[in-house]
Amino acid sequence: MLQRDVLEIVVLGVLACFSVYSWTVIFSKWQTLRGARKANSRFLRSFRKATGLEAVVVASEQFRPSPLVAVFDFGYEEIERQVKAKGTLTNRTSLERTIQLGISEELAKLERNMNWLATTASVSPFIGLFGTVLGIIRAFRDISAMGTGGMAVVIGGVAEALITTATGLAVAVPSVIAYNYFVRRVDEFVNDMEICASEMTDLLTR
Repeated sequence: MLQRDVLEIVVLGVLACFSVYSWTVIFSKWQTLRGARKANSRFLRSFRKATGLEAVVVASEQFRPSPLVAVFDFGYEEIERQVKAKGTLTNRTSLERTIQLGISEELAKLERNMNWLATTASVSPFIGLFGTVLGIIRAFRDISAMGTGGMAVVIGGVAEALITTATGLAVAVPSVIAYNYFVRRVDEFVNDMEICASEMTDLLTR
């Protein structure tokens, strides 16, 4: 009985660690994306109202959490590099590649730790099932060792073992929901960056 309890406690402890870290990621990611969304909206309004490059540079300093600002910085730095070297913009293709690099880097930042949610969603049910299988095996071994048993004893042992399966599902479900939600939000960010990239390229090459 003690050995079975120890195994169940270990499995439940592992699931608890998965749950705590997953919820930490969920709250952190939600706050990050929320802040980035607000900063994006504000920067985009300033960007489209700007009458020149200098006005955009000033606006970019005010909305640093915005992924769009980071993408703009990539393009602006490439412009400065070409101007210092040749006195003018000489390679639009290089500018476009640099902006795309900025988008890729910001996408990597937005997706940071999301793989943990996917892992938790896929692994937790199996960890719970593993605990249940171990619990059922122990329950039947206890019955065999006692030499007596009935449906009540078996059902009681199985019901106790199923707690780990239920816990595994309870850990996995929020991770699945959060992961799918964040994927949609990140896709929206990527679409915004792609649309804005062409506008930035036009502005920077004027």
